[in-house]
Amino acid sequence: MSPAAPVIAILAGGTSPEREVSLGSGRAVAQAMAYSHPTELFIVDADALPRGLDPARHVVCSTLHGVFGEDGGMQRLCESAGVAYAGCDAAGSDLTFDKWRTRQSVAAMGVAVAPGRYFAAADKPAATALAAELGPQVVLKPNRQGSSVGLQVVTSPAGLQIALAGIREGDWIAERRIVGRELTVGLLRGRAMGVVEIVPKSGIFDYASKYTKGLTEYHAPASLPEETAAAVRQAAETAFAACGCRDYARVDFILADEGGLYLLEINTLPGMKETSLLPMSARCVGLDFPGLCRELVGPALERFQSARAVRR
Repeated sequence: MSPAAPVIAILAGGTSPEREVSLGSGRAVAQAMAYSHPTELFIVDADALPRGLDPARHVVCSTLHGVFGEDGGMQRLCESAGVAYAGCDAAGSDLTFDKWRTRQSVAAMGVAVAPGRYFAAADKPAATALAAELGPQVVLKPNRQGSSVGLQVVTSPAGLQIALAGIREGDWIAERRIVGRELTVGLLRGRAMGVVEIVPKSGIFDYASKYTKGLTEYHAPASLPEETAAAVRQAAETAFAACGCRDYARVDFILADEGGLYLLEINTLPGMKETSLLPMSARCVGLDFPGLCRELVGPALERFQSARAVRR
């Protein structure tokens, strides 16, 4: 008798500030995944594997965002328990969640990043020195947070002084603000899909612009010369490989008004509602939402079956 097909365990919720976003992603993925696989939705309420998760019958597809979900925490627990899971492994997740290490990794492979400075809250630079180094317009963001949590864009030395005064804990990055077109591209098995342009009405794609209906417009595909779109896709594939990513991810860029393409960040567990950016990128290449969900878990199912064959 052949063994039963594995059940896709959708993990959603979590303990980070992005819990509600994750719950929306998880429910959407569970509904879409059910077209092709037996599924089970697990609501995660603690930094631990959910009860009932069985490495002999489950393959995990996580929609957890932020700390613990995206930073390698859940991935390490899955690996320790022998649970097959989709997406980047623990090492790649930890690296890409660390924005400064991501910058260093992609820059070493020729992908441009904005001039920046890493600092601890306990040893933050003076506003005048930072403005002299990076210019009057600066982006401040926590080094290890997701989904634009804590992102601040300041446009004057006085604003920079106020923003720095409000930073009291943690490690941070200050970057020169690059003005231009914000672009994102999804990847499956390391291959780039369609390029999407993000046009926030406020001019800043912060947490509110991401998750408040009507505050941002999206062009999928982005209106770009094919040569430019190809360069964005190539840069995304290079960044994916440079950070040791696996299975899928989403990579964000700024195409500067004065020329040049700069990496913003790599999202290893991006939002997964049908209207989210990764599904938009997939639709550009003819892949609908249920099809995308099916493709996301394909490599993990292969790993599960390989492990099962070894155990037999």
